[in-house]
Amino acid sequence: MNTTTNKKTVVLGASTNPSRYSYIATQRLNKKEHPVYPIGIKKGAIEGIAIINDRPTIDDVDTITLYLNPTLQKEYYDYIFSLNPKRIIFNPGTENPELMKRATEKGIEVIAACTLVMLSIGDY
Repeated sequence: MNTTTNKKTVVLGASTNPSRYSYIATQRLNKKEHPVYPIGIKKGAIEGIAIINDRPTIDDVDTITLYLNPTLQKEYYDYIFSLNPKRIIFNPGTENPELMKRATEKGIEVIAACTLVMLSIGDY
């Protein structure tokens, strides 16, 4: 079995703009058959996947990949931890020492990397 498939992923900060990295990440995760849950503030869809505009309960989350700047992340702390992810990927520009420390203390793996690069090199 390919270990890079089926990692349920929440894309936090999803955008309907095709030039945004969160949009591209959602596309590529879906293409590689990872169940993907794009969460953002604008209504819309990414290639048929509806952007979620609230904070639903999602079971068995493997990864949360962040596309929100650290200031905007604060209002999501409780939600992020409620999902109990195995890991959080801090994409470039989203690095947040406070959230990284809190996640590590809760036993969540913290990765400062680019989701798109990880997917392209098979390291997701």
